Amino acid sequence: MLIKLVVVAVAMFGFGYALIPVYRHMCELLGINVLTAQDGMAVRDANTQIDKTRTITIELDGNAQGPWRFRPTTRSIDVHPGELATVMYEVVNTTNRTVQAQAIPSYAPQSVTPHFKKVECFCFKQQTMGPNEAKQMPVVFFIDPALPREVKTITLSYTFFEIAGTQNSVVKQ
Repeated sequence: MLIKLVVVAVAMFGFGYALIPVYRHMCELLGINVLTAQDGMAVRDANTQIDKTRTITIELDGNAQGPWRFRPTTRSIDVHPGELATVMYEVVNTTNRTVQAQAIPSYAPQSVTPHFKKVECFCFKQQTMGPNEAKQMPVVFFIDPALPREVKTITLSYTFFEIAGTQNSVVKQ
């Protein structure tokens, strides 16, 4: 009985030890989970949806309709169509009360609207800002490679405004 248990334990250890190279080999054959070019493994293909032959300048703008300062942290960035990009907007509530706000985007030229694909944006939901609170808010996006070639510059503008009827009473300090 002891010999059988030792054989089973050794077989289980051998199976567990062999699993790593078998897993790597299977992933390489199937083209999944291949992250590095070590040990002769293939490198995961680069994103072929990025059009590196074109560069689009994204100009950023922010307008405030309410009791805050609102602006992009950078004025413009250059991106390739299909490339994922992140920009940050900063908002500061300049009042001593909590306010709720919403941002509405606009694009120029207007024809680029269907080609501007946002993955994450503070404009997707209402923002609650505490008294004198400052926030950095991201916009993660990419430009659809189907964007007409004549478009070289896009302006992304947000208007940040207080939502009516959500004003809270003044906070005493």
